[in-house]
Amino acid sequence: MTNRTVAEHFGVPRGTVGWWRHQDRKHRGEPYDRPTDCPKCTGREFDERTYAYLLGLYLGDGHIISKCKQHHLSIYCDASWPGLIDAAEEAMHLVLPLPKVGRVRRQGCVEVKSYTRHWTCLFPQHGPGKKHERRIVLEDWQQEIVDAHPWEFIRGLIRSDGCRITNWTTRMVGGVKKRYEYPRYFFTNKSDDIRKLCTDTLTKVGVQWTILARGSDPFNVSIARKDSVALMDAHIGPKH
Repeated sequence: MTNRTVAEHFGVPRGTVGWWRHQDRKHRGEPYDRPTDCPKCTGREFDERTYAYLLGLYLGDGHIISKCKQHHLSIYCDASWPGLIDAAEEAMHLVLPLPKVGRVRRQGCVEVKSYTRHWTCLFPQHGPGKKHERRIVLEDWQQEIVDAHPWEFIRGLIRSDGCRITNWTTRMVGGVKKRYEYPRYFFTNKSDDIRKLCTDTLTKVGVQWTILARGSDPFNVSIARKDSVALMDAHIGPKH
């Protein structure tokens, strides 16, 4: 149990509990081993469905910053979508309940972050440099989770680095120009590997997609066919 949990239970300061434990370990000559609920280190079962969603968020608009004794996972969410912010925070809690999760307001966005050195156990794609400048490959256990929960993974990608928009075009009907509107999904990411993870998973669930280049940059995955958009609406839907 954490010092915070013990302190709240007995109604004493958290620092007092930490000092008691420090003195006890010192007396018995035991090294300090920070409590963890990391499923990779403890072998415990965890919420794989939620992990697939969090993996999509991380690959889309998240990163891990490494420090001496810990790493913190940050997911950046547009401040316009409070539901997305709440879902990101809940996902972190469900995957690793023990570490504290907080929010930091930035200009136009909210950073949802959690501190523990075990986030790199769950996201081994972490490494030096930007994600689109290095190889991003899922480990076998991650791919098995994505295969079991493809829509959660896609939802994480779309909610972090994608959108649902309404396009429009005009057609001449009986000599009269008429305006037609239709919904469309986009996923935009500079990483070739992350885009391929997205398109491979879309293909597995029966969604047809195309690559839409802006200039010479093929960074956009487009989903515009009516049946595929309907499938996306049934499982993903717009941000909120």
